[in-house]
Amino acid sequence: MPELVSRCPLCGQDQFTVFDQRDFRGFEVINVLCSNCGLVFQTPRKTASELEDYYQDEYRIAYQGQEGPSEKDLRVQKARAENLVKFLNEMGIEKVDRHVDIGSSAGLLLEEVQGSFNCLVVGIEPGDAYREYAQGRGLKVYEELNQVNSADGKMFDLVSMIHVLEHIPDPVDYLRALRERILSKSARLLVEVPNLFAHDCFEVAHLTSFSRETLTQVLKKAGYRTIFVERHGFPRSKLIPLYITALAEPFEANSDQDKVYGERLVSLKRRTGFLHRRVIERLLPDYGWVPQYRS
Repeated sequence: MPELVSRCPLCGQDQFTVFDQRDFRGFEVINVLCSNCGLVFQTPRKTASELEDYYQDEYRIAYQGQEGPSEKDLRVQKARAENLVKFLNEMGIEKVDRHVDIGSSAGLLLEEVQGSFNCLVVGIEPGDAYREYAQGRGLKVYEELNQVNSADGKMFDLVSMIHVLEHIPDPVDYLRALRERILSKSARLLVEVPNLFAHDCFEVAHLTSFSRETLTQVLKKAGYRTIFVERHGFPRSKLIPLYITALAEPFEANSDQDKVYGERLVSLKRRTGFLHRRVIERLLPDYGWVPQYRS
């Protein structure tokens, strides 16, 4: 039986309205809008065990036609990794000692960070084929985060989650647990997610769809201060803001932490964002979609 989400993962309220309903590759996907904070999330959704089976048996094949990395996927991952390291450099990150990438896929971000900062890098990748690919390139990649803790109990000063948070059933609790278990006090958290107002993000495995505001609020409630957040399209688009990238740091709990300042006019912002996308695609197709990352 599908799992019903009875309360908003961000603010905890129980009043939602249907925001989008569609068939996604044979699965009915329903996303609702929280009437209080404006978070968009999926309910009903697959249970944790169903999602685990989906990732193991269907996810990569549905998206790429094969279990292991494709040429297209590696090309996109390489360009994304280069852009993320450039972002870290622009944010003034000069030194990294220990980096863990949660959802490390083929390990290309690990390689870029290691090459730029000459640091220890560790990946977490549940997918067997991608984990084995990264391990074959000499990277230390584990199936689960708790294996890292048992293998090496030191804290990390850079933690990345690139296109992972939208797959997490309870993003606030997950980020809070990371802060308490593996982040050093001076650590940085690097997160990238699809942008609700420009990306076709309503997929069966995407449990939450973020705007810039709701991502910032999730980070705050989990105990982080957002240092910088940007909307962009790299590497796929020069003009369409498909993604949101945020850099955050742990902060001491205060009375304001649990106050949620919600996103407003969510439906209008999504319609406006997709109108902008369609205009760009029609008038400037090569700037809307970078040709070398289309296929």
